[in-house]
Amino acid sequence: MAVLCCLLWGSAFPAVKAGYALLHVAKTDTASQMLFAGWRFLAAGLILLVLAVLNRKPVAIPRAEVGRIVGLGLLQTTVQYVFFYVGLAHATGVKSSIMNATGAFFGVILAHFLFKDDRLTPRKIAGCLLGFAGVLAVNLGGKGLDFEFSLLGEGFVVVAAFVLAAASIWGKAISQKIDPMVMTGWQLAIGGTALLAIGEVAGGRLGGFDIRSLTLLAYMAGLSAAAFALWSLLIKHNPVGMLAVFNFLIPVFGVLLSAVFLHEPVLAWKNAAALALVCGGIWLVTRRGRPRPSTSSG
Repeated sequence: MAVLCCLLWGSAFPAVKAGYALLHVAKTDTASQMLFAGWRFLAAGLILLVLAVLNRKPVAIPRAEVGRIVGLGLLQTTVQYVFFYVGLAHATGVKSSIMNATGAFFGVILAHFLFKDDRLTPRKIAGCLLGFAGVLAVNLGGKGLDFEFSLLGEGFVVVAAFVLAAASIWGKAISQKIDPMVMTGWQLAIGGTALLAIGEVAGGRLGGFDIRSLTLLAYMAGLSAAAFALWSLLIKHNPVGMLAVFNFLIPVFGVLLSAVFLHEPVLAWKNAAALALVCGGIWLVTRRGRPRPSTSSG
């Protein structure tokens, strides 16, 4: 389930870039980007709420939890995707997907400080350092140590990754009292509505609606509904630190899918090196140590 979520999220990188082209959204048109995101997440939230009703799950939010659900929606969907969409517009799908892997590091580190049974270990630390080396490698320019990095591009993608990691931990606490599907449906719908409002007030416009763009928008709404609902369920029942390291798979899928659909370079040495380092980090953090031999006798 975790791998499936990462595959779906990885596919979002080329899908968003393709959506910008189909809907005539300019790189600097932040308001229209917010409209695009708003429709995607509002639709995703409504899909989940309808599915909850069909499964006879109560969708009414307990009064005591309304504030937390609204806050989660604004943080995990609105704030995160303001940074994510702007960042993606100013960076390639390949670089964005790898920079987004920092969310895995943030999840492991935050879990260490917030959960007593999810501590950092030397192997986790080594894996995080190796992964960060991969993030640095993808930003190496042609002048060696001259890094190609912009605040509005890669910087905003990293901020979005941190917000998502923090919001996921908050969602774990809320999901103990509310069904994960219902919680995710409401937070996506609330966050998506806020993004729509931001885009409308700022004067955003979307054009080029046809069968291709509507199909792409439907796919993106579906992937968001499926991935976030599954992830919320996984977060509810598993250690955050263990799940966080699966996020390292997102850049792997993102790079490969961006290369296929956007014709971006996947075999450039820095991208290949970054992927190798990130995958090494995954292996270090997720591998299990050998059980110690028994020393008892008799």
